[in-house]
Amino acid sequence: MAVEMPEGLTLDPVSRQSTASVIAGLLRRAIMEGTLPPGTQMGEAALAAQLNVSRGPLREAMQRLVQEGLLRSELHRGLFVIELGADDFLDIYVARAAVEAAAARLILRRDPEGTAERLGEVHAEMVKAAKRRDRKALSDADLRFHELFVAESGSGRLRRMSGTLLVETRICMTALERKYPTPAELADEHGAIIAAIRAGAEDKLLALIDTHMSDAVDRLETHADAEPDS
Repeated sequence: MAVEMPEGLTLDPVSRQSTASVIAGLLRRAIMEGTLPPGTQMGEAALAAQLNVSRGPLREAMQRLVQEGLLRSELHRGLFVIELGADDFLDIYVARAAVEAAAARLILRRDPEGTAERLGEVHAEMVKAAKRRDRKALSDADLRFHELFVAESGSGRLRRMSGTLLVETRICMTALERKYPTPAELADEHGAIIAAIRAGAEDKLLALIDTHMSDAVDRLETHADAEPDS
């Protein structure tokens, strides 16, 4: 049953993006890019001064990142950027595989040709970065590809879930970049995904996503095992 708005009710307009949301976005990006490395303690006073913001919205922003799992709280010590290990790698990519498989099914039922075209533009950036052997540009394009892939599903919930997973993925990539495949291999993997979308080949597309994620876990775990003890 519809409920009518109370007569005389007045509400203030909501800003398109709150200060806390803006700060959360800046901190999320800094964590993703490694500017705030894993294990960094989030000094409230220093961050507030650097960002030129008051502590209220900064605290709210940091609590959002705690809820997203990007910051962890230690009693009597404060907040720290999460540190990821081999078990986390597996968990992240298992979750990404599930989200992207769901996105793939929706893509094939919506606008596969249009999606392939839009993904192709990002893939072209990957190919250029691969030819230059620019791993930073390649990993940036890689994440944009997967962000767009999930967005093309049309599901806001899948997109929200994917957002945090991609930040965690970037932490893995930044920490263990040397073990990632050659630039050409990475570009080719994404080209195959686009080809499967164009062909409307659901089984092939799902298999490619599963292989892409499981291969990444294998590489990351192997590299982590090979790292010398500190």
